[in-house]
Amino acid sequence: MTAGPPTDPHGATAAELKARIGAERRGTPFLVYRDGDGKQAIVELSGGQITVGRRADNDIVLSWDQEVSRIHAQLEQVGGDWCVIDDGLSRNGSWLNAERVRGRHRLKNGDRLCFGATVVDYRAPAEGESKSTISVPGRMGEIEVTEAQRKVLVSLCRPLVESAFATPATNKTIADEVFLSVDAVKAHLRVLFERFGMEALPQNQKRASLAAAAFLNDVVRPHDL
Repeated sequence: MTAGPPTDPHGATAAELKARIGAERRGTPFLVYRDGDGKQAIVELSGGQITVGRRADNDIVLSWDQEVSRIHAQLEQVGGDWCVIDDGLSRNGSWLNAERVRGRHRLKNGDRLCFGATVVDYRAPAEGESKSTISVPGRMGEIEVTEAQRKVLVSLCRPLVESAFATPATNKTIADEVFLSVDAVKAHLRVLFERFGMEALPQNQKRASLAAAAFLNDVVRPHDL
């Protein structure tokens, strides 16, 4: 029986999340995965063609994964897009969004690849109006917030520890965690949107952008979560 692809939620610490947000802001397509020690690895894609495999002369070396072949698969840039290619090089196959790769497939922002037992997320921040791409200002110097506002920010950011691309907490969730009314949470968020210069953003972008900016500007730090 052919084995299906492994699953991995790619849980992230606040520091790892900050690194992912930084990669997204640079706008270059990149891969994110965990190495043999469980550490996050981010590989920004460039150069036209990249090989993936267990052997040391590959561009992406997955030497710890015994289910990965010596030369397992290729990633190739075609125009402005990247494709994954597995033409039978690998013993256990490559997987794209739970489907086995046969030949060449164009990658889209948010696609999940599996090589052996290693799960790799593909991100293309500049691709269209992807929901995962957020508008984030650069470092803004010292930003002063009250203790209540900081608690709201920490609660807003907490779901992003589990996944860098998770949805920030809802007003109701924040209210329950910090023991405020929903109206009070909304009032604090309105002030924070203004303080971080986000009052002009579309409503559906404000929360994710605020959470990202809180990490980038060290208003929310790993020990807070």
